[in-house]
Parts: sequence; C-alpha cells; structure tokens
Amino acid sequence: MLKQMLSEEVIDNEEAYEFSWVGKKASIIEANKPIKKTLRPFPNESVNWKTTENLYIEGDNLEVLKLLQESYLGTVKLIYIDPPYNTGNDFVYIDDFKMSVENWNAENRYVDSEGNRMYRNTDSNGRFHSDWCSMIYSRLILSRNLLSDDGLIFISIGDEEVDNLKKMCDEVFGADNFRNQIVIRRGAKSVQAQFDTWDKLGKDFEYILLYSKISTYRFPRQEKTLDEVRGGTWNNHWRGTDRPTMRYPLLGITPESGQWRWSKERSDIAVSNYQKMIIEVGNVNPSQEQIDRWYEKQPKGTDLLRLSANGKPEHYIPPTNTTLLNSSWMDLLVGSSSEINALFDTKVFDTAKLSTTIRRMLNFTSDEAIVLDFFSGSGTTAQAVMQANAEDSGHRKFIMIQIPEKCDERSEAFKAGYRTICDIGKERIRRAAKKIAAEYPDADFDGGFRVFKLDESNMNDVYYAAGDYTQDMLAMMENNIKPDRTSLDLLFGCLLEWGLPLSLLYTSEQIEGCMVHNYNDGDLIACFDENIPDSVIREIAKRQPLRAVFRDSSFNGSPAKINVGEIFKMLAPDTRLKVI
Repeated sequence: MLKQMLSEEVIDNEEAYEFSWVGKKASIIEANKPIKKTLRPFPNESVNWKTTENLYIEGDNLEVLKLLQESYLGTVKLIYIDPPYNTGNDFVYIDDFKMSVENWNAENRYVDSEGNRMYRNTDSNGRFHSDWCSMIYSRLILSRNLLSDDGLIFISIGDEEVDNLKKMCDEVFGADNFRNQIVIRRGAKSVQAQFDTWDKLGKDFEYILLYSKISTYRFPRQEKTLDEVRGGTWNNHWRGTDRPTMRYPLLGITPESGQWRWSKERSDIAVSNYQKMIIEVGNVNPSQEQIDRWYEKQPKGTDLLRLSANGKPEHYIPPTNTTLLNSSWMDLLVGSSSEINALFDTKVFDTAKLSTTIRRMLNFTSDEAIVLDFFSGSGTTAQAVMQANAEDSGHRKFIMIQIPEKCDERSEAFKAGYRTICDIGKERIRRAAKKIAAEYPDADFDGGFRVFKLDESNMNDVYYAAGDYTQDMLAMMENNIKPDRTSLDLLFGCLLEWGLPLSLLYTSEQIEGCMVHNYNDGDLIACFDENIPDSVIREIAKRQPLRAVFRDSSFNGSPAKINVGEIFKMLAPDTRLKVI
C-alpha cells in the first residue's frame, strides 16, 4: 500500500472485491468437519418428556448444529439468534481451528462445566474481529442447511460487528436473500455509562438483520394502524393512496378513489406478460399452480398482473388507515431485565431479550413452524413461542441451544442456586409456561421440553493402529458401548445417526423381560438388551418397522446375528436392520 501511494503508476497485484479475515478458510473447514459426539437425554430435567415436541439442548452450538444436520435438514422455518456483540467483554467460543489451549494464556481462558473453551475477546486482541468472524461464520453455514425454503433468519447485532455480519450473511445466505436491516429501540444507559462513553453520541437502537432462504420469498401482509406507529401522524387520508397519476384506465376500469399499485407503463407491461403467460400455459383461466410454475421460469423482476375470479385486476389499493410493517421497530424495546426477573424471586439477568420482539418475528411464519435459537441465553424465544401458541392455538415447536456457561459466583442468580445459564433458561421456561397457562386457562399449548446434553460418543474408541494394542485393552473391547450409557442414550444416538427428529412420541415396553423401544409408531424399533431370544426378535419383526436396531452384545455369537437377518428377511423384508 505504501509503494502504491508513492508510485505514479498502478502496481501489479491481484485485486478483488471480497470480504476476508485471518481464519476464514479454517472456519469453513470447521463447519464441515465431522465430530464423534452425541446428545444424551435427561428426562429428569425435562417437562412432559413423553409428549412434548420442544427441545432444550445444552452444549457448544457449533457441535450441536452439526449433530442436528440430518434430523432437521430443511425443516426449520424461523431462526432467531442474539450472538455476542463483540464489545470486548463478551465471551467468545474458542473453536479448535483457531488456536490450541497451549497457545492461549491460562488466565485468559474460560472452561465451562462441560469442558467447552471460551475466552473474553478484548479489543486489545490483535485478532479482535477475526476471532469473532470465525466464530459466527461456521455457525451461519450450518444454520442455513437447517432452514426450510420458506425459512427466515433474524440476527440481533450492535454497531460493533453489524457491517461484518451483513457481509458474512450475504455470502452464506446470498445477497439476493437480504430482506431488511431492522432498527429496534433499546433501553437507555445509566448516567454513569453515558459519562464513560463521552467520546460518542448516545444511541437508543440496535439492529436485527433479516435474511430469507430463497430470493423468491414473500412476506405475509402485516399492518399497523398509524396510532400504533411510534411518532406517526395521521391526516384525513393516507398519502400513499392520494396520487391521481396512479388512477388510469386498466382493463376498462378506472378507480374513483384509491389507486393502482403500479404506474401505467409498468401495468401495461404486466398485462402483456399475463397475456403471454395465458398463451404459453394454454389456459385462459390458469390455476394458481400453473401461474406460479410459469412465473418461476421468468427473469427476476418480471411483472405479472394477476386477475381475480371475476376477471378484474388484483391491482387496487383502497384508502386505508393502516401502514405496512416496515424495518423500523422503534415501537418495541429489544431488551430489559423486567420480563425475566418478574418470573423469578430474585434478579437473575441484567438484560434479556423481550418476548414481544420475538413474538413479532413469529408473525412472519406459519403457526406450525419449528423455531430455532442457538444462542438461547435466558430462553426468551421459548417463552415467545409458547405465548404465541396460547394466543392463536398454533402448534409451533422450539429448539433452544445454549452452552452451559457458568454464572458469576458473586451474582444473585448463583446465590439463588443457578449454577449455569442453562439452569436459568430451563427454569425460565418452566415458570413462563405456568404463567401463560394461568393467563390463558382454555389454551392447549405445549409447555414442556426435552432436555439433551452434548457428550462424547456412546461408543468406545476401539480403533487403534496395530502397534498400539495392549493386553489391557482386551477387556474394554469385549463391549463396544461405554458402561455409563443407558438404552435411552443409545436410542436417541441412533435417531441422530438415522436423521430422525428428537421430538416425536415413543413407547417403551417389556417383551419377555426385554426392554423394547418403539419410536413414532414403527419409524424405529430398538432393543439393546443382551442375549435377546429369537421369540422377541420375531415379535419385533412382525411389527414391520421401517428401521430396527440392536447392539452387538444382543446376540450370542455370529450365528445368532445371522439368524436375526434371516428372521427379518422372512417377516419384514423392507425393514432396515442395524447392529451397533
């Protein structure tokens, strides 16, 4: 750069418009790197374990997102995250690709109860922005895989990284899928905090970036009356429907009030496109499906004047006292301690996101949506989902992911018995469910959740180089499953490997003294007892499950294992059989 500044000619070098940082390529590798871990179920910490469809998962969200790739690929309709803003005080996850433990000073490292490494990313760190970008980039890549085609992702962020985050999201989700940079009001800082930042003007808002999975996504219509719009004013007409130039003859109709949506020139093109579509489809009254299929093949930005059932253009904007919801959400407060602390007997959070903010996001998707928050913090998203279901009888499901970060031992939360953020989040969901049930006594909503915790694989590591085997290993290799794992651990481990959701109903029953699990009425039947008799194998095969799973020690030798295969070939030839 110095040479170029001192030179009168352009110095030869490669130039490109791109966004990069130290560690970007490594973060892409990390997102695609397989892991040997699993999610272990904890029914005793759950609420309505058997019937709930909600999930609460404790663990590093990068690894959890990897484990959920098969089970929830393309099924999540809405993601909301509130990642650390990189203020110089927030903890940032240390992923393996960034640095080894030995390369980080012990006094700066933080290890949670599960051994996850974190550190405080201070602005004196030379990689201040790079470390944060690496942390969030790999997680965005994985989250995109989970979004459905009509899915949306909302991301809260402050001034510190909003520019970098938008560039990363443009790469991961596509610049064409950028929808809005929403501004939302935040609480005023204390007088002391304002004096501490005297070198800048105070700021009363932050941002929410909004992206869709595909560029053809269209928002459902949402309106607010003008008195609901903060700072809005009202005249005796809405300016948007008082444009005489937008009233002209269209298919023989001229509106006396209101207006057409487009200019006359644009409408003429749209009419021509519609006539072209009729010819190409070969139907004077094409169905909506035919119109959509034709439209998908056209260049981006093609205008199409749709006709209603009576042949009149669906092109009219009537006079109205409402305005479409826009990217200014200054009528909402993004965060406060009031909502969460009102649920507890003591102060457990300084500031937490408010459920009203997330409740508005839920209006952009269906009432059957799976909603994911992988920086779930205090559990605000879970409360918003339950609240929405109680209000409109919806059937939304939530998946909360949170690393079990320790509470400060000096905090009121720690003194009240909450050792980790996860302890607070789970208790918040329990209390919020009771509060919502009291407010909506006739509502039938899911106030439960299944708890899972990230852990090492259920299987012993029995793969060694030939020279590494010792006599002491023989006893361990007699059983390839870790001794502390239950049949429920093995069941849900198999669900992840086979790509089945973790929230479906299942039953467990004793058949001739053997515990048999039936997941989602035959999607998978599993028995992990030892030396299972042929009569039990036959009973399982007669039910013709889609999948059947046993463990290696379920059979007394290779002949018994071969016999199981023959039984299923005879009684359930379409069943996929697996032995772990």
